Amino acid sequence: MQDPTQQAEPYSRRLGGEGSYWSLGLLQTYLAEGKDTDGRFSLGEGLAPKGAEPPPHTHTREDEAFYLLEGEITFRVGGQTIEAKPGDYVWLPRGIEHSFELKTSQARALVVLTPAGLEEAFKQLGEPAPSPTLPPPPKEPPDVEGIVAVFNAYGVEFAPPPPR
Repeated sequence: MQDPTQQAEPYSRRLGGEGSYWSLGLLQTYLAEGKDTDGRFSLGEGLAPKGAEPPPHTHTREDEAFYLLEGEITFRVGGQTIEAKPGDYVWLPRGIEHSFELKTSQARALVVLTPAGLEEAFKQLGEPAPSPTLPPPPKEPPDVEGIVAVFNAYGVEFAPPPPR
C-alpha cells in the first residue's frame, strides 16, 4: 500500500472498453481495479445471463456489494433472502455464505469489492472481451476443480455440494 498522504492518479474508464473480460459466462468491465485504487476497492459492471450464477460461497477477504441496474436477482445471505430489482443495493459482508439466482433472463449490476483483489481471479479465469456483449456459450464443460482452486487462492470458500 502506498503512503496514505499520496493521492492515486486520476483516470477515466468507459464501460465496454478497456478492462472488459469474458469470464465464467459473464461480461465484466472493471471501472476501478486494485491497481488503480492502491488496493482499496474495485468497481465493476457485471452482465450475467441466467445460469451463470455461482454456487454458495464465502468471501474471507472482502465485502461485496451489488447495485442492480437491470433484471431481478434473489440473493441468499446467511439465512436471509433478499429480492432485488433495479435500483436496489445489496451488501454481502465477508465471512457470510451467500449465493444468488437470476429471476430474469439476464441482469446487470455494479459490483464493489472492498478491498480489491478478487477481480484478478475473474481476469485469470477469463479473457479480454472483444466486444461489450455476453460471451458465446462454452464449447466444453467448465474445469470446476481449476475454478475452485483459483478462487480458493483468493480466499473464496465454496460450500460442499448437497448430498445426493
